[in-house]
Amino acid sequence: MDKITLGSSSLQVSKICLGTMTFGEQNSEAEAHSQLDYALERGINFIDTAEMYPVMASAETQGSTERYIGSWLKKSGKRGNIVLASKVAGPNSRMHWIRGGKNNLDAVNIRAAVEDSLRRLQTGHIDLYQLHWPSRNVPIFGANSYHPQHERDAVAIEDTLAILGKLVDEGKIGHIGVSNESSWGVCEYIKQAELKGLPRIASIQNLYNLTARQFETGLLDETCHRENVGLLAYSPLAFGQLTAKYLDDPQARGRLTIFPPGWSPRYIRPATIEAARQYAALARANGLTPTQLALAWCYSRWFVASTIIGATSLEQLAHNIDAYAITLSPDIIKAVDAIHASLTNPGQ
Repeated sequence: MDKITLGSSSLQVSKICLGTMTFGEQNSEAEAHSQLDYALERGINFIDTAEMYPVMASAETQGSTERYIGSWLKKSGKRGNIVLASKVAGPNSRMHWIRGGKNNLDAVNIRAAVEDSLRRLQTGHIDLYQLHWPSRNVPIFGANSYHPQHERDAVAIEDTLAILGKLVDEGKIGHIGVSNESSWGVCEYIKQAELKGLPRIASIQNLYNLTARQFETGLLDETCHRENVGLLAYSPLAFGQLTAKYLDDPQARGRLTIFPPGWSPRYIRPATIEAARQYAALARANGLTPTQLALAWCYSRWFVASTIIGATSLEQLAHNIDAYAITLSPDIIKAVDAIHASLTNPGQ
């Protein structure tokens, strides 16, 4: 498994990152441990989690993902073999079980989140600590347009960086990153870090897959390339839609059938389903599974530092990792771009 230096950090991370948000909801603790063992056997050293996981988020399960990783770290003794990433939740009053629903990216909340994550993970430090979503008004999670009327009180970026800087100095976190961010946000984090002598973001964890290619527009890929901020691409299979399992069986077990229908509407839009159908047909016409096409394409993008994959079984995980060895021909890439041109970013 190839490794890469993540952005401006000193972290050497595998080009595939194991996503863990199924641990504690769709996967048991034993299954989680098996996935972690297998990922390491295959050369993956990068593990991503978050304080709010698993999904879908609930008071009953919140923190279970980190606890499962923590019990694996204690049992395996392999903390030194992995780059461990976690995230602090941004403001969301509906998640009342996280610090009374008053969470934000301020000093009190971030410190509390880090301390709780360290305890659950049974470790003394987190290598990459990320802001799960911004404090300010930003169109994310399926919203595509910025609306000034949705402005809200937000924690200043320099204040967020200040507490992260203290936690770096204390050795509790190593490097920092953002998630679900915009080009303006990336630039502002870098500007404030340089002005105030605070930690610089090393990474951005944003949505990127065949149905959601907005990152490529230049607003983000140019910004991140010039500022040396590595993209951690999440949801490369569009919550399973790009595997074609829901096309083959609309009742196939997965997040789009076991969770409420409105939970992630971008992946069940008619245009997203049609795009998935066309990509699946292209894959099968070229002797590939739809999963192999979607992941091999994502793995090959020049600006993707690491692709975050998840699975609910070892068989799925193996298939996802194996796709890294596939090189797509120029004709397949051309066909992918043709589908994208006719069905542009329906899953964004």
